[in-house]
Amino acid sequence: MSVLDTIKEPVKEELKEFERTFQHSLKSNIPLLNIVINFIIRRKGKQIRPILVFLSAKLTGNILPSTYIAASLIEIMHTASLIHDDVVDDSYERRNYFSVNALWKSKMAVLIGDYLLAQGLLISITNSEYDILRIVSDAVREMSEGELQQMQESRKLAITEEKYFEIIRKKTATLISSCAASGAKSVQAPDPVVQQMAKFGEYIGIAFQIKDDLLDYQVDNLSGKPSGNDIKEKKITLPLIFALQNANGLERRKILSLVNKKNSNSETLHEVIAFIHSKGGFDYSIQKMNEYREKSLAILDSFPDSPSKNSLREFAYFTTNRKH
Repeated sequence: MSVLDTIKEPVKEELKEFERTFQHSLKSNIPLLNIVINFIIRRKGKQIRPILVFLSAKLTGNILPSTYIAASLIEIMHTASLIHDDVVDDSYERRNYFSVNALWKSKMAVLIGDYLLAQGLLISITNSEYDILRIVSDAVREMSEGELQQMQESRKLAITEEKYFEIIRKKTATLISSCAASGAKSVQAPDPVVQQMAKFGEYIGIAFQIKDDLLDYQVDNLSGKPSGNDIKEKKITLPLIFALQNANGLERRKILSLVNKKNSNSETLHEVIAFIHSKGGFDYSIQKMNEYREKSLAILDSFPDSPSKNSLREFAYFTTNRKH
């Protein structure tokens, strides 16, 4: 049994039911649309976000029909954002498969993403789940802001650590935060508990993104995307930010000129990695990642012991220990 299977154990039956309701919620009368949707469903990822919704719901109450709607809404919004991201990034791969953008081109990909967003809104409104819709809509807005901020900062190549954390909180942590918060909200948990779970998800989300940024420097491509992809896209993340902060002016200028090259190659990447190692950038990033994981675990400590609490603890460790 994999780590993720162990984590899912307290809600495995609910997740099976979720699979059925999620697929049904995306059906259309247009055959071409159904072909694309079926393609997306067959190539779904680990379903980390629905797992977090159901575990958070079970931690804070008894799972209700609202929980299924919350999980469906978040998975739909997340999927739409990935499809749109592939168009923005002109990416032809997603999880080592062809992307929707590659197979059906950008116009179709944008329209599919729009369809998914509309379906998410309709599911929420039809079922009068306005509080959950508000939580998720806030997250989607912040995700867009975070991506735009990162694009803006990548042009300047002068991002600070403070700005980095603001960006990753928005672009990654807010959606994971909305999973934990909407899970609690779906079982009618009191507002202070919903806010606690939102913070729990935010801290895990920040740790998750720092781990992603560390994985990007792997040279064996386990992460499912080209190693050094962030450098190629001129995205300066925490390992490099810390290294640059602890370098002299000459070193900074040299490394930034390498990052700014139009055609970054493996030699460039190895030089940047060696520089980060020499300045302690990887060790510092691991330390910060673990700090956020511990902050998430401290929130869990306030809840009574239960199988769902144990799974959420394992989820926090899975976030920082994963290999891809």
